[in-house]
Amino acid sequence: HFIEDTIVSPAFVTEHPEVMSPLAKYHRSKSEVTERFELFVAGKELANAYTELNNPKVQRERFLAQSIDIDAGDDEAMEYDKDFCTALEYALPPTGGWGLGID
Repeated sequence: HFIEDTIVSPAFVTEHPEVMSPLAKYHRSKSEVTERFELFVAGKELANAYTELNNPKVQRERFLAQSIDIDAGDDEAMEYDKDFCTALEYALPPTGGWGLGID
């Protein structure tokens, strides 16, 4: 929520920190950021997209880190999803997706 309200012209916000994107894959060449972007127009988010994290070990670590944030009162943190992590152990091919919405 630091820059969203200040974006007037259409803009893409890219390379979100890993801590803000627990389901997004880590960046291929930049540490501590993810392969993610959001499209903003007139201060409103119109699209959110990222490469899906398909590494079960890293996903489990991120969920556990988010659990600590939940205990600290973060209402946006994700809960640990054991079934999802188990499914990742069976394999998830390279996957990406995006969502488009108008509030």
